[in-house]
Amino acid sequence: MKKNLFALLALLWVSVGSASAQKLALVDMEYILGKMPAYEMMNRQLEDLSKKWQQEVSGQEAEAQALYKKYQSDLVFLSAEQKKMREEEIVTTEKAAYELKRKYFGPEGELMKRRESLMKPIQDEVWKSLKDLALAQGYHVIIDKASSKIVYADPSVDVSAIVLQKMGFGK
Repeated sequence: MKKNLFALLALLWVSVGSASAQKLALVDMEYILGKMPAYEMMNRQLEDLSKKWQQEVSGQEAEAQALYKKYQSDLVFLSAEQKKMREEEIVTTEKAAYELKRKYFGPEGELMKRRESLMKPIQDEVWKSLKDLALAQGYHVIIDKASSKIVYADPSVDVSAIVLQKMGFGK
């Protein structure tokens, strides 16, 4: 991790030019977020919502399991038509539980959407503070030491257009 961070910083210094002219800062986003009451409240809200939805999903799964157990115990007494109907009912209930789980907890599910909507104002507040700090203190790059990701970069240090131009793709 430290090697990646060092390599990233070295690459930035080399690509921009004079290393002594660049001013860098490190932040710990986990620490910052952990000290924000809004972030803690958001996590509690999401946890409560997650528990509520998990109970709903578990209820649906339990219903499917109960239908299957009843089917297993009644199996010898059922006609072929009744077996087919019960099996379809079990499959339908299992599918409903799966769809409910996906609706709430899937990659584009309600929990993710809720997290994004609740997190946006917090991220905006942190971003504004980082940008204000960078401008006031003259930082060109601010890196999150927990993730080694750049959380702020002065647009003047972006050399992408120059690289494209040198490659023959620029204006």
